[in-house]
Formats: sequence, C-alpha cells, structure tokens
Amino acid sequence: MLIFFFLLTIYSSANLYLFYKLNSLINLGTGVDVLIGAVVFFMTISPVLIPVYSNIGSERSIRLFSYIGYMWLGFLVIFFPASVIIDIYNLAMPLIDDGYGLIMVSSKISFIVSMLLAFLINVYGFYEARNLCIERLVIKTPKLPYGVERIRIAQISDLHLGIILGDGMVKNVIQKIANEAPDIIVSTGDLIDGTIRHIEHLPERLKELYAPLGKFAIMGNHEIYGDKSLTIKFIKDSGFRLLRNESVTAGDVINIAGMDFTGGEVAAHENAGHKLEHEVLAGLQEGLFTLMLKHKSDVNDESLGLFDLQLSGHTHGGQIFPMNLATMFIFSYHSGFVKLAKGSAIYTSRGTGTAGPPIRFLSRPEITIIDIVKT
Repeated sequence: MLIFFFLLTIYSSANLYLFYKLNSLINLGTGVDVLIGAVVFFMTISPVLIPVYSNIGSERSIRLFSYIGYMWLGFLVIFFPASVIIDIYNLAMPLIDDGYGLIMVSSKISFIVSMLLAFLINVYGFYEARNLCIERLVIKTPKLPYGVERIRIAQISDLHLGIILGDGMVKNVIQKIANEAPDIIVSTGDLIDGTIRHIEHLPERLKELYAPLGKFAIMGNHEIYGDKSLTIKFIKDSGFRLLRNESVTAGDVINIAGMDFTGGEVAAHENAGHKLEHEVLAGLQEGLFTLMLKHKSDVNDESLGLFDLQLSGHTHGGQIFPMNLATMFIFSYHSGFVKLAKGSAIYTSRGTGTAGPPIRFLSRPEITIIDIVKT
C-alpha cells in the first residue's frame, strides 16, 4: 500500500509539473490557464476512472477512453523524467561549465524535446508491446521418472486480457505456444485485467491452447480487482485447472503447486483457513520435480528445498524504461532466472501483455519455454 501511495504521489507531481510547464509557456491569461488546468486534471484522473467506466460504458467508448487515459500515463512516464533531467542540467550548468561552451536549454526547447521524445517512444512502445518473443530456459534434473527424458512447459504471465488486449493478443499467444508443442501450459497470474465485461467470448479461444499433461493457472492481483467469482469462471472456462493454495501431480511425472496472490491488495481474511505455502509443498509426491506457481516473485525461506523451480511474474520487467530502474529496487527478483538455496530456483517473467499503458520500452513481452531435462 505504501508503494501505491508513493507512485500516486509521483504521478500527481508529474501532472502538476506538466501543467506548470504548459502554463509558463503559453501564458495567455487566466481563462486559458483554467482551461489547461481542467484538461490536465481530467487527463490526470482518467486512468483512475477507467475501471469504473468499464462497468457501464459501451465497448467502443470504453476502448477509446482506456486508450486516452493509459496513453496519457505512458506519455508522462517518458516526458516527466526527460524534462526533469534537462532542468537539472540547466541548474547544474553554471557549476560544470568550465570553458566547455555549454549552453542553457530554453524552456521552449526543453518542452518540445521532452514532448517529442515521449511521443516517439510511445509510438515505438506500442509496437514493442506486440512484438512477443520466446524466452528459453533449460533445467537439468535427475527427478524425472524412468522413460521421461524431457518435460516442456510454456509459461504465460500478466496477459491482462481486457478491452485493449483481446482477440489479437490471444491469437498470437495461441500460435506461438502451438509452435512449441509444450507438455504443460501454465498461467502465473493476471490472465485478465480485472473485469471480464466485453471479453466473455475469449475463454472459447483460450480453449485452443492444448497441452497433453494439462493447463494450470493461479490467481494474480488483477484477478481479484473485479468480480472474483466471474474471474474464476473465466479461467476455468478457458480450460485451465485453477490451483488455489493446492497442488497436483500431473501425469505422475511432475508436481505442480499453485499459490494465491498475497500482498497489500488482498485482505488478510482472503487467505484465512488456506494452507501455508510450505504445507502445500510438503504434501507432494517425493522424488519428482516440483514446480511452484506464484504470481509475486518473492521467496518464502521455509519453502526452500521443497520446490525445484518457482515460476512468477507481476514485475513486468518494469514495462517502460525508466520505470524498471525503480522496480528493480522494489522486487528482489525482477526478471530472469536465479538460483536459490537448497537446490531451489526462481524464474520471473517480464510478462506477456501490458498493464495500464499498452506500451513497452526496453522490456519486450515474453512467452517462456522451460525444458526440464533428465540428467
């Protein structure tokens, strides 16, 4: 919750900063100032209003409103730091100019450069967010049963299906996963973006995802933002077995445990009565490779040695540079593969879709293919 208020403070400050820049450049009187202030205020609150409007508006109007609000947010993520860097340069220039001929950047040039940079990166970021790549990971283990030389797992995470990411994204994911012919498909949370309104048809499409040993999913934080009963139905109708603080042995060849999301967004009573993580893992069949699905990429010390590989998401790899410079400090395991103590390991996906702004910059979306190979 503290992180949420911190980010909200930065976002509000960025909007006030933009208003100040516009106001100082245009300076056409009180009436124009009020108009600019009203527009900036509306754009500021628009991302917050999107979830509310999504429950009442038409599909077309929701999509338009979502693009406006989220692209504004994406614009600010680039504009604000770029403009601040130029301002810092201007302030520091008298201290560092020692005959090098450095010149002050005018307010007008600073604003134009920051605007242009934000615009170009958002245009490119819209393309990068749809340039889905395959990341590959090979794990060698003696824990595969006799006659099984390899188990291939396809991981999707943070797909965030909704009014912006829908049929096109699902088609792309289905095609890429089919080309890899996995034995197991897992979704490590945030399959949907909070509400299933206007995407009720997508479970029929997601049923096309096939894996002989099964499809497994867990709850992320966005799955609880809307109607949780509808979310659960959406996941199950898509052909996934939903693991909620429970475990299975798939095809008698691999253990899979799945944990619900826990964190500031979830009230304590949500998980009351559920088994603890190490209790879920302790009840699994011994001698088999154990895969744990957990949306948030944190590691429970009590679970080390009870699982072989934890698959997580949630971080989005920062999604938009320079946000990843902050998320790398927020999350202990930001992206990629890390070996842990007692023979355990974690892989954190950058995510398959996008949250909020439908753009990515220097954080390409991924489907992860994990080959568990017998040694």
